[in-house]
Amino acid sequence: MTTETAPLTDLEQRVIARIQENDWVSLTSEMVRTGQPHSVNPLDPDIAAGEEESIALFVAGKLEAMGFEVEKFESQPHRPNVVGRLKGTGGGPSLMLNDHLDTYPAVEPERWDKCGQNPFNATRHGDWLYGRGTSDTRGNLAASLLAVKAVLDEGVRLQGDLICCYTVDEEKNGFHGSIYMTKTMGLHTDYSITAEPTAWGGDTDDWGMNISVANAGNCLVELTVTGLKSHIWRPDTGVNAITMASTLVEPLNRMSFAHEPAELMGHTPPCVCVVRIDGGLPGEMQFSPDSCTMILAIVGIMPGMTIDTVIADISQVVGNCLDGVDQAGFSVRQVPDSLFVGGTDPVPELEEPNLSITKAYQQLLGSTPHINRKNAFNDTIRFREAGMNAVTFGPGEDGWSPINESISIPKSVAATKIYALTLMNILGVSE
Repeated sequence: MTTETAPLTDLEQRVIARIQENDWVSLTSEMVRTGQPHSVNPLDPDIAAGEEESIALFVAGKLEAMGFEVEKFESQPHRPNVVGRLKGTGGGPSLMLNDHLDTYPAVEPERWDKCGQNPFNATRHGDWLYGRGTSDTRGNLAASLLAVKAVLDEGVRLQGDLICCYTVDEEKNGFHGSIYMTKTMGLHTDYSITAEPTAWGGDTDDWGMNISVANAGNCLVELTVTGLKSHIWRPDTGVNAITMASTLVEPLNRMSFAHEPAELMGHTPPCVCVVRIDGGLPGEMQFSPDSCTMILAIVGIMPGMTIDTVIADISQVVGNCLDGVDQAGFSVRQVPDSLFVGGTDPVPELEEPNLSITKAYQQLLGSTPHINRKNAFNDTIRFREAGMNAVTFGPGEDGWSPINESISIPKSVAATKIYALTLMNILGVSE
């Protein structure tokens, strides 16, 4: 996609001049520690979700101070989704800026050496800010808030309605967040930009940010392999379920799925990641196990794939591997209480908000952003499912570091300026 780059107007120059690096570092650092570790939210369905109330109230206060009409919506206690509405003067479309309030857990704090063994102590090293939630996604959230503040502090009157929606439960696929807001509360706008990681390049001189115009989906699958129990002194008389399960890891890792697309838009094909293996019973160390359960994370799910097709594909691979093994059996099902997330259709490149993001990107960075399909879940999926032109764009790295998570400060400042220019261009400015 190419567009003619227009020079910045005097108003646009004044707005982006208000966006300062120190403000972004300060706000992000404060939000990294606010309400933590209470708002960490593991994907594991059998582990309780976090409570995002403290960070939600913090963000709500920031929106209220900017003149937004703020409401909170929750389907679980202490987990409010925050929606701020700024009514336009009329004549423009509606735009939503979105981000989420929960973060990944930090299970091994002693390994976070960049933060002094405290994952929620945001610490700067050069051009990078380290801490749990910096990249996913307190740093992106700070960029969206500061972009709006710069526009409003300059006295800009927007024609269209601006909605800032900050959700809970995103790390568990949005059931109490974006699903609740769209399906129960009826949240809908013309356009939506989720401020989530789409950056690339690490700390190299060659870096940028993608516009993710579509998303791949994910699901969790439970595979149970059964065999025949025997005494450890006589393994020849049994069929060890753990041994059989171990032979399945490699075939599962390299398997192909039905409905894999010819055009992947920059993301990898659907794949399997084994995330849990459990076999054997307490008190039976002297016996080989006759059951072993594996939890499989399926990522990169594309439009057309369903939970039934995923289970069928996995069953075929496992069945072929275990064919001819006497006393061997297996079952496959979706992990109870987990969600199946389908892939989304792309927002056309020549439609908003892609056009305005690209224009602002070119004005500030002198190049054109890449277009891709984000190989991960975020709330963009739920807004796209609800019929919005929803895309993802943000300064965090698409690497999801389990330890020493970080975000580029220069990219974050650039993204803040791009958000500000984009929302003015989409919504229109009243004279």
